Amino acid sequence: MARSAAKKVSKTRTLPYDVAEQLRTPEEMAAYLDAWLEEAPDDAAGIARALGDIARAKGMSQVAKGAGLSRESLYRALSAEGNPSFATVLKVARALGIKLNAAAA
Repeated sequence: MARSAAKKVSKTRTLPYDVAEQLRTPEEMAAYLDAWLEEAPDDAAGIARALGDIARAKGMSQVAKGAGLSRESLYRALSAEGNPSFATVLKVARALGIKLNAAAA
């Protein structure tokens, strides 16, 4: 009787992807937000989350201070459930060193 060979099962370990870890320079941060604005201009929640990703990459406490907001309110405003006012978006963009531009559609 032949012995059956035990199957080797390799376990793949996955880690959650965090885009904030990839946003290292102001140019990368601006390009990321620009891509959101170009690809999903009507997705206000997605654009707010993109700002949140950039804020996390830069340091949420630093961005909150620069925007004149508490860290908690900044997290809340830029979360998936958040709905920041345009004034908040402008404050956050300024604190991030990102300039918003307009172009003809």
